[in-house]
Amino acid sequence: MVHGDNAVVLPHLPDGAFTMVYIDPPFNTGRSQKRQELSMVRSADGDRIGFSGQRYETIKGALHHYDDAFSDYWAFLEPRLIEAWRLLAEDGTLYLHLDYREAHYAKVMLDAIFGRDCFLNEIIWAYDYGARTKRRWPTKHDNVLVYVKDPIRYHFDSTEVDREPYMAPGLVTAEKRELGKLPTDVWWHTIVSPTGREKTGYPTQKPEGLVRRMVAASSRQGDWVLDFFAGSGTLGAVAQRLGRRFVCVDENPQAVAIMAARLPSAQVVRG
Repeated sequence: MVHGDNAVVLPHLPDGAFTMVYIDPPFNTGRSQKRQELSMVRSADGDRIGFSGQRYETIKGALHHYDDAFSDYWAFLEPRLIEAWRLLAEDGTLYLHLDYREAHYAKVMLDAIFGRDCFLNEIIWAYDYGARTKRRWPTKHDNVLVYVKDPIRYHFDSTEVDREPYMAPGLVTAEKRELGKLPTDVWWHTIVSPTGREKTGYPTQKPEGLVRRMVAASSRQGDWVLDFFAGSGTLGAVAQRLGRRFVCVDENPQAVAIMAARLPSAQVVRG
């Protein structure tokens, strides 16, 4: 576990070190960000040279003109996603956890960084808890964008994923009912119970069952996995149970204290 600003920590981590990166970034950073009218994306024919001699192409930040509120978020998230691409192994996978307000912007951003052919899935996490408006359809889902480093060589092992009951069990054989079915790209999973054993008190904690599917499918035992908006440390808790090695980064002292209590055998360093 690293206590530090991920913008400072990530450049010190080695290229291609992680088979999986899961991040659940904040949506409202509360920071003063400088507006950028240009952004850089990886390109073999790029007009500029950046980190580690990588070539980048300059593109105009067209989205800035569409939604001024997004300008700050783009400037905050884009360099961190470029780092995520660098840190992924050639068979690696990124899971970016957002909500409906930013997912479509982030999809365009990731298409530019990874390439559209590296888009694997958009997972919908559907849950049924909390207040309900009567003025529109109540919003009860999050979006998880899944991108791979290489569209041919990425690691995905469906045999390691927990299976679900069939929604129409009468339409399948007894053997299939007993085995269950593989999850689709829509995952029904409850939130962390406010009174459950898993609850840490961290306000944006994600359930272990949700992250476990990602880790199980997209990494192997002994692989390194990374979360650089680690919060309550759910990725670390899941990785530890599944025999993966992990790095969790967060600059919030409260988050680091919760992770240290949740993962007492993990080493804490200051980044």
